[in-house]
Amino acid sequence: MHQAVLEKQSYMLIGRHDIEKLMRLDPASSCLPHSLGHSNSNLVNNASDAESVEIESELNGMLLNLRPIRQDNLIRDDNKLILLASLSDSLELSQSNIRAAKLVGERGKNLASFADDYRKLAIDCLKVLRVEMQLETIFHLQEMTNREYLEDQDTEEPDDFIISLTAQITRRDEEMAPFVAPVKRNYIFGGICSIAANASIRVLADLRSINLFGVQQICRNSIALEQALAVIPSIDSESVQLRLDRVRTYYELLNMPFEASQLALLAFIAEHEHLFTAKEYGYLLKVKVPGREVPPDAQRRVSAVLSR
Repeated sequence: MHQAVLEKQSYMLIGRHDIEKLMRLDPASSCLPHSLGHSNSNLVNNASDAESVEIESELNGMLLNLRPIRQDNLIRDDNKLILLASLSDSLELSQSNIRAAKLVGERGKNLASFADDYRKLAIDCLKVLRVEMQLETIFHLQEMTNREYLEDQDTEEPDDFIISLTAQITRRDEEMAPFVAPVKRNYIFGGICSIAANASIRVLADLRSINLFGVQQICRNSIALEQALAVIPSIDSESVQLRLDRVRTYYELLNMPFEASQLALLAFIAEHEHLFTAKEYGYLLKVKVPGREVPPDAQRRVSAVLSR
């Protein structure tokens, strides 16, 4: 494992105490190999839905704060990723065989220690793969900040960086499939959707302007990503759809002329005050949309709705 990922960002990140703690509390970790008969699910089953969302959001925030992600800090060789995937399964099998021996005495203790070491290494392999796919997602989506979303016509294709990302996801899933059980593939690829949704919404804060064709392009990007993730058998397609629907809803709010439809927009915010944060609603007002006029007191009106 060390030869495959040494000095790569994903390997260093899983060793960070703050990230390691959150990854352990993340409900997704319930599918990881357990140690000495104690399931990881015991750590996460007590978390409420709100706590789970908070853990995920905090993890995503830490990873997104690492932007810009440099390509040379990623594991670009697919063969190394497949090696990590197959190594995880081999280590877990070795751990099971050692524990099945049920030896007692000093030799038994040594073997039990080896089994636990194998378990930890197997988990690290899976954690590296999960974080690697999240970093790859950020790497591709950070191109949005270099993009002008002021289209002069509607296009039919998603952005090139989305085409590249979706092709990579599909290829890596297919290549890992022979070596990794579906539940572990869900762990590896299951963090992509939430990080992509968060990155897509956050990027509006960095955009100076966007027109209605630009909104359509970002929505098209999210549809392409949703389709790519939906074909992975182990992925919860309903969860993917909900997360990326949220992105499309967010950007489609830019289609509302504030002055002409202010009651509709404010009514939407009042009805969905927890769908987006106050900052996210604020970014909708700050970005310039050609042809849209935002009154000077728009932010005050939105704040008043959110504070009720």
